[in-house]
Amino acid sequence: MVSTLVTALRACVVTLVLTGVLYPLAVTGVAQLLFPFQAQGSLVKDEQGRVVGSALIGQGFTRGGYFQPRPSAAGAGYDAAASSGSNLGPTSQKLRDRVTAEVERLRQENPDTPGLVPGELVTTSASGLDPHLSPEAVRWQAPRVAKARGVAPERVLAVVNSHVEGRTLGVLGEPRVNVLLLNLALDRQFGRLASEPAQPMGAVTPE
Repeated sequence: MVSTLVTALRACVVTLVLTGVLYPLAVTGVAQLLFPFQAQGSLVKDEQGRVVGSALIGQGFTRGGYFQPRPSAAGAGYDAAASSGSNLGPTSQKLRDRVTAEVERLRQENPDTPGLVPGELVTTSASGLDPHLSPEAVRWQAPRVAKARGVAPERVLAVVNSHVEGRTLGVLGEPRVNVLLLNLALDRQFGRLASEPAQPMGAVTPE
């Protein structure tokens, strides 16, 4: 009985050390060596070296000179600690009311943009943290961004086009634009907006 218990305890300790200590350390070490940017959370920095977010986590932008992402149902919005969707179905009156309000807001903020408001600008992603938009949804906002920055729309569109990411491995997913990286590129290209607050992107920055 005692020998059986000792054997079981030894097996438990060995398993704990292998799977709870050595394996995580090995995986972390390999990740830090081969993929340091991703292993550190894909953190994005501005020109002053300040962390302004993660390339993997969407954040809100409200100022006219920046592109806006999809709305978020994660916590109070863009909360990386509370990733979630709204879980509202197509028959939900609450969803219809919210979408209607979002469409009206976007039309008021983008009076120079013709055509329908892209659906992804008024619906949340499943995680509430999607950092990407389709190129079409980004280009729809270009007239507003250009006007707020006092530059020709063609110059803003050139920055947009240079930040379109293709399909992963050429076949997975769809072309997309990372909104945070795009807005940082706007600041580099045209300068930060005049009354920019302490947080450089004028946005909700994940902690």
